[in-house]
Amino acid sequence: MLTVGGGLGWRAKTFFQVPPGPRGERSEGLSGNDQGQVAERVYGVEVIDNDGVRLGIQAAHRLALADCCEIEPGLSEAEFRRIEAAFGIEFSADHRAFLAAGLPVAEPPEEGATWDQPWPNWRHGDHEDLRYRLEWPVQGVLNSVGNGWWEQVWGPRPADDSAALQVAKQELAHVPQLVPVYAHRFVPAGGGAFGHPVLSIWGIDIICYGQDLADYIDHEFREADEDAPWSPQPTVAFWKDFICGGVVRQPDAP
Repeated sequence: MLTVGGGLGWRAKTFFQVPPGPRGERSEGLSGNDQGQVAERVYGVEVIDNDGVRLGIQAAHRLALADCCEIEPGLSEAEFRRIEAAFGIEFSADHRAFLAAGLPVAEPPEEGATWDQPWPNWRHGDHEDLRYRLEWPVQGVLNSVGNGWWEQVWGPRPADDSAALQVAKQELAHVPQLVPVYAHRFVPAGGGAFGHPVLSIWGIDIICYGQDLADYIDHEFREADEDAPWSPQPTVAFWKDFICGGVVRQPDAP
């Protein structure tokens, strides 16, 4: 059974009408007052007209409707400050609003799954586990370098594999930070940014798994509309270059 955090007084599948989202759609969702509480907790002022906040709240609402995991009360401003300072990251506006609305922490384990708990527990999770998740994208590229892959813009590959890995580490230290949403699904870090496609990353096998955070929730946990237009526009430097050679394919249905 879904457990929803009490910070906003939510109950499982008890929602109100939500104003139009970033794409103009109107659907069952949170009241304007509850959206205001989320926005005030995230930014200290009511900024419901901010599309990033609206998108994050919409994604949280869709996850609640999916009834697939336990959701604790959302992160507080103090918790965001602590997490961002501890890991040197900055959540994007939509991801931040998503986690402020409710913190997904657990789901029933699946046999053979890569992650025992795919949701990163930003409140009580082990520090090393969270660091491992944050380093997953870069580590996957380094593993590929160890297996012979090389990025041409880095210049000629050193003949010695250890030297090649050292060059790769130096180059990868400057690529945009990605933040885990769920298992190996990521969004770019960056305060104020929002609406970037969610990326599924396994080494250098990278695809878009949702046109934005709300659309991702549909693809991962609900039945996405297969007839809906599919044209995600990944813009994050370096990582976007891996996506099927520039061809974006739609993820398989969950």
